[in-house]
Amino acid sequence: MEPVIDSAAWHPDDLSGTDAWVYRLTAAEISEIERAVLSVEARGLALMDITREAFPLPNLSGVLPDILAELMDGRGFAVIRGLTAEGRSLVQMATAFWGIGTYFGSAISQNGKGHMLGHVRDLGADYSKARGYMTKDELAFHSDRCDIASLCCLHPAKSGGTHRIASSAMTYNAMLKRRPDLARELIAPFYCSRHGEIPLGETEPWSRVPIFDFHEGYFTARGAGTPIFKAQELPGVPQLTASQHEALQCYRDMAIEFHIDVEFEAGDIGFVMNHVTIHSRTEYDEWPDEERKRHLLRLWLNNGSRPLCEANRKENAGVVLQDTVLQAPLEAA
Repeated sequence: MEPVIDSAAWHPDDLSGTDAWVYRLTAAEISEIERAVLSVEARGLALMDITREAFPLPNLSGVLPDILAELMDGRGFAVIRGLTAEGRSLVQMATAFWGIGTYFGSAISQNGKGHMLGHVRDLGADYSKARGYMTKDELAFHSDRCDIASLCCLHPAKSGGTHRIASSAMTYNAMLKRRPDLARELIAPFYCSRHGEIPLGETEPWSRVPIFDFHEGYFTARGAGTPIFKAQELPGVPQLTASQHEALQCYRDMAIEFHIDVEFEAGDIGFVMNHVTIHSRTEYDEWPDEERKRHLLRLWLNNGSRPLCEANRKENAGVVLQDTVLQAPLEAA
């Protein structure tokens, strides 16, 4: 119940008129990424076998730690721009994306199928029953279950699909100032649906995590996304109180008030640090041509540098079920 004083507690006005979060690759840096991709191809390495040592970036590796520091200790998000998808195969883009990702953390499974490389693409799924990345619907502000979520844009949508980011630290501070009673409500654990994906060692179809948490002097926030409301349909989950409903809605409203829009260009690699930012996406319209449809690759990365309470640590462990086989598919499924 004290304000968060941190570089991650930014207001949209602080970033107005600038794109300081964008790092533009030089021609030399793009060339060394291409060489690293060719080296991986020549050695016949599978995506999941690519390590930082197998993907050397002599010059760019001197810059990436600064970007990582900005994610973990600064504003909490960044975009690397310049690696256009044009003229590069899906495998080559996935290889470059995975290789760069090794400088930020280790990939973890994103679903019960063991997908270490995810695909954000409209599969015609019903958002009320499936996870949002399989639809083209607008997504509520949320956080992913990892330290850093990264997206590589292969093809943007015909229209819409705008990536939105808000500082959860700033949103917490604003709630604390305007409605401290509602901020206090969000410090308690909330039931969240596991979407039918019950991890090893667990028996319940839900987890319980706080929206706002403080551990060893570090602030960590979760989004007030659909898992909370989908959990209301699960047996044994108590119904949200009127105060909890009001607090969740206040949080969602303030996230909209304090967000910025980040338009992805083809080839962009975006990063958000989930403990201090929440993100969403607007609804989008598709191109009629299959090869132009909106398609983003996704990595969930952990680097273990953020102290987390036990509930958040377990939530960040990756989705591994009894029969999960880790894989990095090159097609959305």
